[in-house]
Amino acid sequence: MNTSVNAKTYPNELPKWLVVTDSGVTITLSTPSEMNGVKSDKIVMRSPTVREVRVCQQAHPNDELAVDAMLFASLASIGENDLMGLTLKDYERVKSGYFRMVEEDDV
Repeated sequence: MNTSVNAKTYPNELPKWLVVTDSGVTITLSTPSEMNGVKSDKIVMRSPTVREVRVCQQAHPNDELAVDAMLFASLASIGENDLMGLTLKDYERVKSGYFRMVEEDDV
């Protein structure tokens, strides 16, 4: 099955590398990476509070990438440098996981 066609045909179907729960997401990385001194192939992110999002926006009012990096690192309990050390493909997975986690079901 061609997954890119499947993703376009069934937009609500989750990719195999993503698990979404009410409290957060687990993202399987394509390339294991060192985070907090430990090599791992998964990142677990909890759901954010409105306050956390606002703090990140206020810290970096003109830099969307910095807002995302600060927020994602905080939610995953990893350092921003570790997050920035991910491959671009895996960083995009983290972004996708975040937006899947915070979007409303059945919208």
